[in-house]
Amino acid sequence: MEESIKPPALSTDGKAAASLKTTVNGPQTNGEISDWTPSSWTTKPIKQDVVYDDRKAVSKALAKLERSPPIVSPTEICKLKKSLEDVALGKAFLLQGGDCAELFDYCEASMIESKIKLLLQMSLVLIYGAHKPVVRIARMAGQFAKPRSNSMEQHNGKTIPAFRGDNINGYDPEERTPDPSRLVSAYFHSAATSNYIRVSLGSGIADLHSPLDWELGHVKDSGIKAKYERIVDSITESLRFMRTVGADSASSGLETVDLYTSHEGLLLEYEQSLTRRLKSPAAHRTRQAASETSKRILLPEREATISDDGAEWYNTSAHFIWIGDRTRALDGAHIEYFRGIANPIGVKVGPSMAAEELVALLDILNPKLETGKITLITRYGEHKISSLLPSHIHAVQHSRHNGKVIWQCDPMHGNTFSTAQGIKTRNFSSILSELSSALSIHRDHDSFLGGVHLELTGEAVTECVGGSEGLKDVDLSTNYTSYCDPRLNEKQALELAFLVAESLREG
Repeated sequence: MEESIKPPALSTDGKAAASLKTTVNGPQTNGEISDWTPSSWTTKPIKQDVVYDDRKAVSKALAKLERSPPIVSPTEICKLKKSLEDVALGKAFLLQGGDCAELFDYCEASMIESKIKLLLQMSLVLIYGAHKPVVRIARMAGQFAKPRSNSMEQHNGKTIPAFRGDNINGYDPEERTPDPSRLVSAYFHSAATSNYIRVSLGSGIADLHSPLDWELGHVKDSGIKAKYERIVDSITESLRFMRTVGADSASSGLETVDLYTSHEGLLLEYEQSLTRRLKSPAAHRTRQAASETSKRILLPEREATISDDGAEWYNTSAHFIWIGDRTRALDGAHIEYFRGIANPIGVKVGPSMAAEELVALLDILNPKLETGKITLITRYGEHKISSLLPSHIHAVQHSRHNGKVIWQCDPMHGNTFSTAQGIKTRNFSSILSELSSALSIHRDHDSFLGGVHLELTGEAVTECVGGSEGLKDVDLSTNYTSYCDPRLNEKQALELAFLVAESLREG
């Protein structure tokens, strides 16, 4: 029988949340946090909340989401957790990338395909450099909402709400009032994108028997171009050798890859509505093993330690979600929500994070000390990383979380600036500089960089300056399409992968 739990009263800061219904399939006991529910975050102070004018419309939208099927499954989530455990142990490398902020218009076949192909090519280059498998996570199928420094902005002499993402309001100044119906639209666009990713992978888009487009005509420096061509030749020759010796059979894994989805878990009303208590594949396997053992030694069957009913709370909106640098307050709503879900999660770590705060945060989010559960996504800026990253590494190494976390570098967010014309951009050399520093600092401190986190697109945009294309400030207006932060285009992203691969190979 289902037991209904009345959600806690809303805090003053949580005024944006609707009165959300929470259903629990049985008691929460063994191995679970007894004082947590999907709605317990509403008792905490919240940052970056959204205030809706029509509470009745919010309740209607969230009720629709609660009735909708999951977008991802516990089996997929647990498979990713196992892969991320390998990353934390140094047995694999993590590549995470995609749009700064997705638009509903990006839910289109060719744009989805271009990002899948780009992440595949980048991962092949990184496999070449790291000599280990690459775990691929896309910033897709839900990366709509974006935190803002200011909730309001000036437009033609009027103060209007800032654009906060397609799942909240529209970019058009006339559509800036937060609209709860966009929450439902976000769900269906995410589900459609996830479905097309699965369809594309199942139809052979990642089949390595097919030729890959490694066009390098944009590389102007002949020395750099020759270096990239040698890497491409090596990858191509390796694939040709595998075909020749028959290692590319149906069981070899060359026909498809795993590609997981992710987004920042910013809008907690949405995340709660898609949080479900579902059977854990790990619990099922544990029970099976316990059953077989009990039969052999003639002892009564023992219960699994995940929970009495073998279920856990999963966020089913994506395989992986992360907490932003602006919403990671230890006593805040976002930390409260994230501490109770079984998904692997990320935490943005910026210049304002104190070393002791980082350890305290890990204590809250990973009390069971699961290896690979937490990915620390560092984003300092090229001029700050050398003074900040070492203390964070040292703090984790001297805590009980040593060897349990994944260190991932986000070289994008700390290197944003505006041109003289007021155009927001990033310099390729600054991105590469922070990433190179992260690699060397980890090596110098008996640690290792486990992955990269990039804002990129498979389209030929002109949003970041530099790189082998030689883009300059004057070129930005050629094809600047981002409504939020600037992204690497497909050539810049692939070039960055080449450079990281070279550094990994040398290391």
